[in-house]
Amino acid sequence: MAGSAAVMEGPLLDFFRAARGAGLRISPAESIDAVRAVRVIGFEEREALRDTLSLVLAKTPAEKRAFAECFERFFSRGSFADDELTPPPAAPPATSPAGGEGEGGGSALGRLLLANDQAALAAEVEAAAASVGLINISIFTQVNLFTRRMLDRMGLAALEREIAATKDADRANRLRIGRDRLRERVRDFVQQNLLLFAEGKNQEFRERLLTQTRLSAIDRRDHDRMRVLVRAMAKRLATQYGRPRRRDRRGILDVRRTLRRNMGWEAIPFLPVWKQERIDKPKLAVLCDVSGSVAPLAQFLLLFLFSLNEALAGLRAFAFSNSLIEVSELLERLPIEKAIPEVLQRIGFGSSNYGQALADFEAGWLGILDSQTTVIILGDGRGNRNPARSEILRRMAERSKQVVWLNPEPRTLWGTGDSDMLRYAPHCRVTAVCNSLQHLERVISGLLRDGA
Repeated sequence: MAGSAAVMEGPLLDFFRAARGAGLRISPAESIDAVRAVRVIGFEEREALRDTLSLVLAKTPAEKRAFAECFERFFSRGSFADDELTPPPAAPPATSPAGGEGEGGGSALGRLLLANDQAALAAEVEAAAASVGLINISIFTQVNLFTRRMLDRMGLAALEREIAATKDADRANRLRIGRDRLRERVRDFVQQNLLLFAEGKNQEFRERLLTQTRLSAIDRRDHDRMRVLVRAMAKRLATQYGRPRRRDRRGILDVRRTLRRNMGWEAIPFLPVWKQERIDKPKLAVLCDVSGSVAPLAQFLLLFLFSLNEALAGLRAFAFSNSLIEVSELLERLPIEKAIPEVLQRIGFGSSNYGQALADFEAGWLGILDSQTTVIILGDGRGNRNPARSEILRRMAERSKQVVWLNPEPRTLWGTGDSDMLRYAPHCRVTAVCNSLQHLERVISGLLRDGA
């Protein structure tokens, strides 16, 4: 046990941490197995060490790839084999003209640089990293901070004094070059550790930032990551709200169950039981504005809702710009990545006409609304000064359970210019600003929690 603890206190423990940050699922039992295996094979044969740890820790092809990359990063850190770290050492003079600390003995770091002792420099870097807690680095803005702390720990201040006090111009110049190149290498070492130990944290930070960013401002390069996040949110909500649920009707006593539960107290109702009501899966009719200004948000809303099929009793989806069409069948028939571009190609990116879209819905699909249906409208309410036709929205609200309007614009802009939001809002049970994935999750989660 003591031998295992000794191994774990070394680089292997740090490697486990780095591997977990890279996405590998390493259980305590697997960690113990890896320690025992390394005690047998040792650290000398790098390929044998890599293959052994891979067999113990990496289980899937994706984990094998992540492990290989993490292993290479981890065991390549701090390599000072590059001969250009410092200039070739020159023979020191037998006697120093000025004498003193700066010339005769010099600083410990200065002697290593002049001797170009790569192994000793690498050991000093590792010791400095451990001393300043480099494995705790979490964000890229800490690179300069940890670089400075490590250099200070290695004796940069003494080296600076030595350079200032040195009378030999050639020696001082060589020390400056060595100092500058060491600073670059230490910074590279810190950045390598950032990739190793903060990859998971950085990915989590990046994903959290994406959920809070306006969907219209999401870079196209991040769309794949956003789709993964949308599906993950939808799956989490579907798991939470997809099963049959009931809730207590507080204040309405279930007399029969209360008496049965309290038979041990001669039917004195110490423990009341309330009547319960079933929370049905919501039925949704979603109307999405896919004009140019709202299309980025619309595609993520449709992806979110169609990933929630386990938690919904029925979903009818409609898209509109100048006119309105139903896209439910298209979204169900094609993979969502192909269906949404098809929807946008058919009717997207035009000029919004909310009045015409509401009229099209009333003419073709008003009959699908009933007291169990929630209508969700996604759009900025800007109809380009066409008739608002808000009386149609009133009739839709009267037939349905509720109307929820999600607007990507701040409330301060509602009713300004060609915005008709102040005409539509009185007929909506909920009006909410919704321009990020975080907003979207909050609104949809609330609807599912209350059974829409």
